[in-house]
Amino acid sequence: MGYGPTSKMLVNLVDGCVQAKNVTPGSAMWTLDGDRTVQTTVVGVTAVKARAAVDVVTDRMTFTVSPDLLLDTPDGWTHAGDAAGTTVAWTHARKLCRERLTIRPGYEFGYFVGATCADGTVGKNYVSLVVNEETFASRYAAALTACTGLSARLEAVTRPSGYLKRDLPGFRVRVVSSYLADALRHYVGGDAHHMRQRFPRVVLRDLDTFRGFLDGYIEGDGCRIKRWPARMIVSANVGFLADLAPVIGARFTPSKRGTASQLCVSDRWESRGSFAPEHHPIDPPESSWIEVQEVRPRPALGAKPFTFYGYRLAPYPTFLVNGHLVREPW
Repeated sequence: MGYGPTSKMLVNLVDGCVQAKNVTPGSAMWTLDGDRTVQTTVVGVTAVKARAAVDVVTDRMTFTVSPDLLLDTPDGWTHAGDAAGTTVAWTHARKLCRERLTIRPGYEFGYFVGATCADGTVGKNYVSLVVNEETFASRYAAALTACTGLSARLEAVTRPSGYLKRDLPGFRVRVVSSYLADALRHYVGGDAHHMRQRFPRVVLRDLDTFRGFLDGYIEGDGCRIKRWPARMIVSANVGFLADLAPVIGARFTPSKRGTASQLCVSDRWESRGSFAPEHHPIDPPESSWIEVQEVRPRPALGAKPFTFYGYRLAPYPTFLVNGHLVREPW
């Protein structure tokens, strides 16, 4: 019995997708180590003919493999022929070849995250900030470049003002990176919309990072209070402010009028001893679990059997069939 994909199924090489029959010794393949993508090398290739295969139908696609090939599930490895109704490990195949950034924690990282939470936009494959103040945009661009290495520059733009009924000049900073966009969505709970985002606990790594977060967030959604040494945050995202308040040792009472709420940030908040460092991954997860909706037996038609391709791999024994994590039996 064979233990691999059929000859025409796509597997994920580092150089791009190829049919299983075109993989050769020495090829570098993508695989998963936990929720991170890593590379493994093909040491040997085998081809075995058999007359029975299965079509595994997941939320993303259908792929054809040997019934005995193993798929990764939360409860361990299971044979493809028995995988119906389970969830299996998967990564987006089209994102495998994208640039993976080295995101550096620190003040600039915190400032970038805070300003993005306040005034930024996180798209499918980009992050941008459009503001009126050139100094704010300049600080944002500098922080973005410092913590990600991406080149960020200011761009003069105009945007409509609903209050003044005319266009106002402004400045935009925009970088294209699906990896960074995924990271920001991960930090705020999956949805970067300003009313649904959660407080990004990744900024609690250390005091320097959190100070940067406060400065960036307040520059976008706050102001300095003239009557005493403090700053004020104004936001309609009550859950966000409620999670932030204990970190700075502040009381928070949501507005009862259904309008934006306020949170006071004292300049002496650090002396309250309310900050406790937390470690959270700074890189976004690159895998998820998807459901196997059904497994359909697929017998060979006529006299021609299926050809299943198996691979000996090092250092990881697993590989990806169009983004789905698989391996041969030990």
